[in-house]
Amino acid sequence: MDDGIEGLLHRQDGVVSRKQLMDLGLGDPDIRRLIRRRSLARIHQGVYVNHTGPVTDRQRAWAAVLSLWPAALARQSAISLGGRPIHIAISHTRFAAPPEGVVLHRVRGFEAKALLNLSPPRMRVEEAVLDCAAEAKDEFELVALLSGVVGNRATTVPRIRSAMTQRTRLARRSLIDAVLTDIAEGTCSTLERAYLHYVERPHRLPRPKRQHRPEGLRVIRDADYEDFGVVIELDGRAFHDNATARDSDLERDLDARVHDVRETIRLGWGQVVRRPCSTAVKVGALLQRKGWRGRPTRCPRCS
Repeated sequence: MDDGIEGLLHRQDGVVSRKQLMDLGLGDPDIRRLIRRRSLARIHQGVYVNHTGPVTDRQRAWAAVLSLWPAALARQSAISLGGRPIHIAISHTRFAAPPEGVVLHRVRGFEAKALLNLSPPRMRVEEAVLDCAAEAKDEFELVALLSGVVGNRATTVPRIRSAMTQRTRLARRSLIDAVLTDIAEGTCSTLERAYLHYVERPHRLPRPKRQHRPEGLRVIRDADYEDFGVVIELDGRAFHDNATARDSDLERDLDARVHDVRETIRLGWGQVVRRPCSTAVKVGALLQRKGWRGRPTRCPRCS
């Protein structure tokens, strides 16, 4: 293969389409010869990879895009390249049959919403996020999605809101907007939002400082009742469990014991989601013991 083809394969993670090869001067006999020589292997009809071994996630994504070109990764596939099936967006004016393992979405305003210069091409993060949020199976999945993309700086709350304004129809618009408000105010995880909406607000507990870094400390507190010397740490490992997160939690607890005289309470999914009312009573009792003059109120869920 000449330098033009090698350069194209390099830019596209080793994946190329029949049309691209023919644009570079090859004919069908040349392509068949490359396949016989095992320099190319077919992934989809008219799409090839430059080896015969296992196909990577990036190569699979490129193959899906090129099989329907002009096209772009969409929904979860645009946010993270792994996973099955692969979601692909094309213009709403086109009709095409997707290959096996590919889900096709016809999108109005595709040209403005797609970033065809990326490798591989994909929809703008904000568009992909809104599509996924509208189809999330429950509120926790929706919150995890939005807080995740903002937390890892893939996008921002203003950018997502700007994309929302361009849509006349969007499922769960009110909920998405409310979640974005919470994220902007510092509630940046699924469990933190659950604490806010199931424990704190319905039972009228005092409002803590969220994602707060106390003076002189290098750690960040999930919910810091600074006036009462109580810190709430929200342990979401039941939802996002990994060794790095666990190590970070343990290090934060150790720092709290060494540098911070305040009382630290760690709450998990059971206390926050399954038993929010009893948790509110217990947190309220702790705050009262530390000087809070109020008391938790009953919510509609309280038995």
